[in-house]
Amino acid sequence: MIKYTYLACLLFSIGGLTLADWKYKLALFYDAKKAITTVGISLLLFLIWDLIGIYNGVFFTGDSRFDTEIILLPELPLEEVFFLILLSYFTLILWRILQKR
Repeated sequence: MIKYTYLACLLFSIGGLTLADWKYKLALFYDAKKAITTVGISLLLFLIWDLIGIYNGVFFTGDSRFDTEIILLPELPLEEVFFLILLSYFTLILWRILQKR
């Protein structure tokens, strides 16, 4: 069970962002189509960045007992996708908060 800790923390954090988004109608609950498109494009760009880094030997899978060990592509663990979603979603919500001020 401990090997799913990092993934569980990422999902918990995404859930917390979603609750804050729902309460304050910042991104997904303000304009779902634009939010999903923005996070999707960001995810795609970050994955391309990761693949370039993996190809050049800059990024590699670490050795942690908290990882699921599910590898989507060589040196690209499942958790990386959820981390990039979290990063993109958080940035979009932060942008909307600053925009509202």
